[in-house]
Amino acid sequence: MKCPGCGFPKSEVIDSRPTVEGNSIRRRRECPACQKRFTTFEIIETVQIIVIKKNGDKELFDKQKLLAGVLKATQKRPVDAIALVNEIETELQNTLRQEVSSTELGELVMRKLKDRDEVAYVRFASVYREFKDIDTFLQELQELKERSDFNRT
Repeated sequence: MKCPGCGFPKSEVIDSRPTVEGNSIRRRRECPACQKRFTTFEIIETVQIIVIKKNGDKELFDKQKLLAGVLKATQKRPVDAIALVNEIETELQNTLRQEVSSTELGELVMRKLKDRDEVAYVRFASVYREFKDIDTFLQELQELKERSDFNRT
């Protein structure tokens, strides 16, 4: 880190601490040339994720919007919706892709819900997949039941 006092190209870190919010690190530095001390902050650079909707429109990934949908599906169920949404956001960030389709996002949520709670999964799937009639809904339930029976044996 370049010294703001004399412009020397290197400085030494003499103290590092996480900030109160926990999303950055505060570093105290000292210039070996002029002994000036100064503070820098290191933050995580995140990628802005864009969601491509079914109609082709694009919008920024909205964690609160996703959380609202997951909270509805997990209402009165033993699922930590916030942890699930954080896990999904982290997974999206780790792909380093800037765009994700709403279909991919919905499938990711359903996969994670299916592993945690079948009732929450069915609730989310019923809205996400827009079941047109009772037969489509029953077919999804039957497939879920068959997978569940298979996993128990």
